[in-house]
Amino acid sequence: MSLPPQLLHTLEGLKFQVKDAFWALSSCICQQSAKVKINGRTFKIIRVLGEGGFSFVYLAQDEHSGRQFALKKIRCPSGSEDVRQAMREVEAYRRFKHPNIIRILDSAVVQDPNGDGQIVYLFLPLYKRGNLQDAINANAINNTHFSEREMLHYFKGTCEAIRAMHDYRAPVGSKSDAFASRAAANQPSSSSAPRLSGERRRSHSDDEDEDDEMFPHPEGDAEGGYSYHGPGSSANVPLMSKNRPQDNEMVFDGDEELARLQHDGANGHASSGQTEVVPYAHRDLKPGNIMISDDNQPILMDFGSTMKARIKIENRSQALLQQDIAAEQSTMAYRAPELFDVKTGTTLDEKVDIWSLGCTLYALAYSHSPFENLQTTEQGGSIAMAVMGAQYKHPSSAYSQGLKNLIDSMLKVNPNDRPDIHEVIRMTDQVLQSLR
Repeated sequence: MSLPPQLLHTLEGLKFQVKDAFWALSSCICQQSAKVKINGRTFKIIRVLGEGGFSFVYLAQDEHSGRQFALKKIRCPSGSEDVRQAMREVEAYRRFKHPNIIRILDSAVVQDPNGDGQIVYLFLPLYKRGNLQDAINANAINNTHFSEREMLHYFKGTCEAIRAMHDYRAPVGSKSDAFASRAAANQPSSSSAPRLSGERRRSHSDDEDEDDEMFPHPEGDAEGGYSYHGPGSSANVPLMSKNRPQDNEMVFDGDEELARLQHDGANGHASSGQTEVVPYAHRDLKPGNIMISDDNQPILMDFGSTMKARIKIENRSQALLQQDIAAEQSTMAYRAPELFDVKTGTTLDEKVDIWSLGCTLYALAYSHSPFENLQTTEQGGSIAMAVMGAQYKHPSSAYSQGLKNLIDSMLKVNPNDRPDIHEVIRMTDQVLQSLR
């Protein structure tokens, strides 16, 4: 008897979790650090920072420089389609530029030495303060809580990161590449000589170079975060060869639309310099995916679930597909109700993120999602039913009515009743002003 595909996928994920956990913990058993070699460079695995279905995040240290990173390892046992899925996250970090969105330092695709397909490695900055879920857990242990102002500070920064995705503008009306940032990155360097510390690479336009100054640069990184220098080194040393999608390769589900816009523009169907909004949704917003920087700014990460926001559901097959994708990629307690029971004749859109933002703000205030309560977690209740009926209450607290109203505005079952991201930011500013 054959097993259902979803069960097979789950079992496959468990197999790799066990394998990676054993590999990461080998340092404890063998009294030596596990190591991974990528493109000729050796990285020491210090400990596990987090884990998911087919991925682990490690604290890794480059043996050459002593530099530490958050190394995300994504197993792709099924080949090119799994790699394409993993590269969505890589491309998101490069496509959606904002000070509150994490910047990727480097990436690589290598053959799995165990013969189980390929592995995608993402090198990310190390945020030693952890994420908002870590802060929530610490509050619960210490019987403390966020001040309303601190909570709204984290929330607003996250909203501004989401606005960069919901307002993503595709260039049309010119013959330049729709994926210009990707094409520029693929151009060979004009010189193979090592760049000195602080020397800038001029592969982007001057405007983009100026914009890059807005972004936090991990200590020691050069422009774009693609190289670094270690202690005692006067030259930047590349991590590895950057592995990116080929030009015009479809990475996100919405890239077909970007290609269409670019094609129309190149054929004179739009004026030069024109752009068109093509919103993207994060699809897995939650406190665990919001890091805290050293200067106390929220940094949005984990774009493995990101896709074009507006998806027309024209038949039952499409509806079931979107339900399956959401079940696999979007955390249940923060998932919008329309993703639990996708209806034909509707259009999914960026309002799924607004619901998740409401759940996130609630969790910052009360230490858990509105749908992770005693009834659903300990008394056999259904999180799905609670979500689809918006069944939640505000615990007794000293928080303002304005904060509670802000949360309630986002937790509307009908997506059309939720505010857009611009209205959420406006209402957040109003609540912040009322606290003065």
